[in-house]
Amino acid sequence: MSEPITRPPPLHSVAAPPVFRGSGVTHAGQVRERNEDAILTDPAGLLWAVADGMGGYGHGDMASDMVIDRIAVLSDSALAAPGLRMQIEEANRAILAKAAEPGMNAMGATVVAAMIQNGVATIAWVGDCRAYLWRRAGLRLLTRDHTVVQEMVDQGLLRDEAREAHPERHVVTRAVGAEPSVEVDTLTLPLVAGDRLLLCSDGLTVCLHDADIARIVGGAGEPVDLCRALVTEALVNGAPDNVSVVCIFAQGQAA
Repeated sequence: MSEPITRPPPLHSVAAPPVFRGSGVTHAGQVRERNEDAILTDPAGLLWAVADGMGGYGHGDMASDMVIDRIAVLSDSALAAPGLRMQIEEANRAILAKAAEPGMNAMGATVVAAMIQNGVATIAWVGDCRAYLWRRAGLRLLTRDHTVVQEMVDQGLLRDEAREAHPERHVVTRAVGAEPSVEVDTLTLPLVAGDRLLLCSDGLTVCLHDADIARIVGGAGEPVDLCRALVTEALVNGAPDNVSVVCIFAQGQAA
C-alpha cells in the first residue's frame, strides 16, 4: 500500500498576518500642572502601553515611569500573557520598595498594555486605563474597569450611562503599587487588516463618550493623526486630567 500524500495549501491561500503601525501622544490636560501619565510605543509594532500615575498618592509620575520601564524590557519572544503579568508584578514590587524609602510617599499607577505576536494581541491591564478595538466601523471596549463605579454597575446599583457623573468615578479598586500583590487581567484576540487598537488613560474617557471616540477613530488616516485628534477633542472638552492615547493600525501586507 502506498503512503498517503499530503498536499500543503498554496502559499497564496494562507493569509499573512497584518503589519502594525502606531503612535502615541500624552498631554498634561487643561487643569493639572504636571503630566503623571507615561506611554510606550514600539517602532517594531510589538509592544505598547499607557500608564496613569496616581497623583493623589504622590510621585505618580515616578510610578507610571517605573511601570512603563518594566514593560519595555519584555522580550519580543516572551509568552505574552505571563510575560506582561510578570513585568507588571515586578513593577508593583519596585514601586512599593521605592515608596518605602526615606522621604517618599505611597504612590501607584494604573496601566493597560498590548503585546502583538503573529497577528494576535494580548491585552493586560490594572485599574481604569482602557483598550478599545475599532473593526468594520464599530467600536468595542475590550477591558473592564477596576473601579468602585464599575462594581456598582455590575451589581445593578448604577446605570451604565450614569457612571461618568458619579462622584466616585475615579476610585480604582486595583492599582500597581497599592498592595503587596497585584491582580493583572488579560485577554487575547486575533487582529485582522483594517483593525484599529486604542489604549488610553481615563483622562480621555472622562471627556469623550464612546460614540465620540468611534467617530474620531474611524475618520483618521494615520495613527499619529488619530492620537492628536483624540487628545485635541479632550482638550476642547476641558481635559481636567492628564490625557494619553496610543493607537495601533493593523494593515495588510503588500502582495
